Amino acid sequence: MINKIAKITIYVNNQDEALKFWTEKLNFVTKIDATEGPLRWIEIAPKESEWVTMVLYDRKLMEKECPAVDTEYKKVILSTENLESAYNQMKANDVEVTDIVTMEYAKLFTFKDQDNNEYLLREDKF
Repeated sequence: MINKIAKITIYVNNQDEALKFWTEKLNFVTKIDATEGPLRWIEIAPKESEWVTMVLYDRKLMEKECPAVDTEYKKVILSTENLESAYNQMKANDVEVTDIVTMEYAKLFTFKDQDNNEYLLREDKF
């Protein structure tokens, strides 16, 4: 039936600012940046070979074109192999981060993007 998660949509206030945040501060790559009419489709990923991408979609355009769609932000959990390194890189890039929390199953912290959306980054102990 379903064999992969393909895309996660992040509704943003300004696509250029969002793209800059993810690519310059978090070292994501741009997989697609295409425009057709009023629609600009941007897909980003942690690396070029990554299958799952995040779509940076214009919130105002979606609210105008599809008023029934809920454009409120949903929590996204990201993963890393070295939490301390990611934490230090984000702080050096002026990304707003919380303190690292150590739990039985993972170490984690949250960070915020240019629109003040909160993400959780964790290093699993599996």
